[in-house]
Amino acid sequence: MSGCPCPCSTSASSPLSLLPSTPAAPRRSSVVFSSSCGPRRKGARVVVAASSSSNDEKAEAGEKEGDPAFNPFGFVTDNPSSRSAIQLPESPAQDGNVGQMLYRTEDKGREYGKSVRSGEFRWFVRQTGSPDTRRGTIMFIHGAPTQSFSYRTVMAQMADAGYHCFAPDWLGFGFSEMPQPGYGFDYKEEEFHKAFDELLGTLNITEPFYLVVQGFIVGSYGLTWALKNPSKLRKIAILNSPLTVSSPVPGVIKQLRFPLLGEFTCQNAILAERFIEAGSPYVLKSEKADVYRLPYLSSGAPGFALLEAARRANFQDVLGRISAGFSSNSWEIPILLAWGESDKYLPLSIAEEFQKSNPKVVKLKTIEGAGHMPQEDWPEKVVSALNSFLF
Repeated sequence: MSGCPCPCSTSASSPLSLLPSTPAAPRRSSVVFSSSCGPRRKGARVVVAASSSSNDEKAEAGEKEGDPAFNPFGFVTDNPSSRSAIQLPESPAQDGNVGQMLYRTEDKGREYGKSVRSGEFRWFVRQTGSPDTRRGTIMFIHGAPTQSFSYRTVMAQMADAGYHCFAPDWLGFGFSEMPQPGYGFDYKEEEFHKAFDELLGTLNITEPFYLVVQGFIVGSYGLTWALKNPSKLRKIAILNSPLTVSSPVPGVIKQLRFPLLGEFTCQNAILAERFIEAGSPYVLKSEKADVYRLPYLSSGAPGFALLEAARRANFQDVLGRISAGFSSNSWEIPILLAWGESDKYLPLSIAEEFQKSNPKVVKLKTIEGAGHMPQEDWPEKVVSALNSFLF
């Protein structure tokens, strides 16, 4: 779950590779936030420990130190994970600066993964389970602006259930290569499809497999790839993705498409974590937010890759093809909609509308308590839905 700090996602059978860990720098902060196991809902009281008596009084009164009433930077510091990332200490050169944050997080978020050269590019691919498994292969596809890290717990548990699992970071996202637009990769839909075909060959995935897709833009490209390659698929599971022309586009993705505003927005180092939190009823714990933040904190390349992908996407065309392609007249491969019912971006009505277009093929399973990324909010419930559908 989003808010769980427990090491529940750190075991799986036969991981492809675990990168060597390096000791993290001590984390010193002038603000300490209380935490407990399990997801923390937005709006819950945050207990603040501070040195001054005035801050103690505010904490006792239930006030949040990031309240816009007295924090001029509240627009970027109004949740615990983001505040922890950019907290300004008394001595910035010694604590909390970018170098310290990078050192603290550079060894995080690489569970079950390694870099793989495929064609002209380097992909970061997570793998759990064995290629000799009796139940087949699952390919997990993430959406923008996140990464395959969101599937870590689901992958571990599905490997335990007997599946061979892969989850790549799309080119331009996570820990994969981020080619500069205009130099061999322009972040167009057909280029993503071509690169994905090459990756399947590199991973030696030659038999029909199960496809799990979630999210915007590159998540949608996973579905348009499926429409072009039905012979390569056994079943499809869709977690909270735009599926109809009536699917709303999140405000941050709209901002990316505006000149100048897009360039400014894409370089926000906490863009990914804030996108996740805005679509969920929970806040991310700092150790998870660190991983989503790391690529955007390390360089400007992932931001510009996201910018290019957002501007190249033709949402109405893509969603029109998805809606029509999976309709009852043209699609027979079983589909599961495992839908986080508390999604702030895509309401349940989107899934219901899509399901009605092909009720014999599409089954809908709501994930109670989960938001836009159910694999992050309630991975156990996603695993249960997948096991029932795929078996």
